[in-house]
Amino acid sequence: MGSQIRKVFVANRGEIAVRIVHTCQEMGLDTVAGVSTADRDGLAARIAGRSVCIGPAPARDSYLDLASVISAAVGTGCDALHPGYGFLSENPELGRACAENGLTFIGPSPEVVAEAGDKARAREIARKAGIPILDGSPIVSNPDEAADAADALGYPVLVKAAGGGGGRGMVVIHDAAELRARLAGAMAEAMSAFGDGRVYVERFVENARHIEVQVLGDRNGNVVHLGDRDCTLQRRHQKVIEEGPAANIAGDTRRAIRGSGIAFARAIGLDSAGTVEFIYDSDRRQFAFLEFNARIQVEHPVTEMITGVDLVRQQIRSAQGEPLEFAQADVAFAGHAIEVRIMCESVPDGFVPRPGQVTLWEPPTVPGSRVDTHLVTGCVISPYYDSLLAKLVVWGANRDEAIRRCLEALLELKVQGVPTTAEFAYFAIDHPDFRASAVTTDWIARCGLPQFQDLLLKGGRP
Repeated sequence: MGSQIRKVFVANRGEIAVRIVHTCQEMGLDTVAGVSTADRDGLAARIAGRSVCIGPAPARDSYLDLASVISAAVGTGCDALHPGYGFLSENPELGRACAENGLTFIGPSPEVVAEAGDKARAREIARKAGIPILDGSPIVSNPDEAADAADALGYPVLVKAAGGGGGRGMVVIHDAAELRARLAGAMAEAMSAFGDGRVYVERFVENARHIEVQVLGDRNGNVVHLGDRDCTLQRRHQKVIEEGPAANIAGDTRRAIRGSGIAFARAIGLDSAGTVEFIYDSDRRQFAFLEFNARIQVEHPVTEMITGVDLVRQQIRSAQGEPLEFAQADVAFAGHAIEVRIMCESVPDGFVPRPGQVTLWEPPTVPGSRVDTHLVTGCVISPYYDSLLAKLVVWGANRDEAIRRCLEALLELKVQGVPTTAEFAYFAIDHPDFRASAVTTDWIARCGLPQFQDLLLKGGRP
């Protein structure tokens, strides 16, 4: 048994900070919200037991400033720290600094975080665990090595950053000339985003779906999965709409994917919440390991809606050294859930962020709906951070009901003052391709966005 947590420092912002505070309050834990100058009046600062400024608005000077975060946590008498997702959540130095300063880190151990953050290392762990991986190269350091790897794999290929995700340092390459022209840019972007310019080359799956498995572990070696999610609808390699369980997947394939999730979690020694991500080749009907995220995911509410398990609560329990509250046989799945990321972006212009002041915010009240957000009417959306405003999550007894309720909720949702992606989400979810589970990871760029833009050009609305 680890030390009992009493006061949690929330080292994040926006909707995930609000989400963490709420669960802490339900567990009887005090909270301190670490905020930048841009977020001093935000919802997380208002609802936490206390808030403290950790630096100026730019993330590098506040949410990414490890020394400032640790100093604020210790200085406010916290005994634990939750990093949320993004920012420092996948930096193993944060967990190490917590341990050195008497703070319990609410998340996987630094060793797990370090191995998960190295995509090449994670691929090797998966391979040794007997999990299918995509054909790919070791780390490449120059155009000649990359070209040799691509020739062996066959074009198109994907150049990927070894030290991070979220689409940064990732580019699809169709021939040798393009590879030589774009490799340096991919390396530079990877270095800028993650402080690690290493890349490798991987076979590109053209008709791909993105399916992931939510896993939980504790410090006693227990591991369970909480089912799968489909995160195929993406723009610029970043997820837009997620659902669970994944539709139109054969039962034996689903069991194999979930089993692979458990196998990877055991192999890496997971002791908290994590997500094992897979690419599913719709043409070959085969799946392969993609990456592992050693943190809470943006789309975790999908799993919570179909299992009834509070993932943040489980993270806190695991951090305290408590065993999982349930075994695999106890996990029950019910219905279907869809999550829509509502972002402050102009879709007609190609999903361009458009920050500003929210002059009206009215969440929907459709049965089975949940909204995770930091929005209140009158709040100002800062240009310094990502464009996520809210997550609309809707549950239904089956996928058809979830789709119907989600469309109703999107119609009822009211956001004024800034453009949002809500209208496009309605278009995408109502599209025959989505209803038939026939979308792929490039569907938005290839089909969805051009069709939506054409519809608006002709004066129509979704």
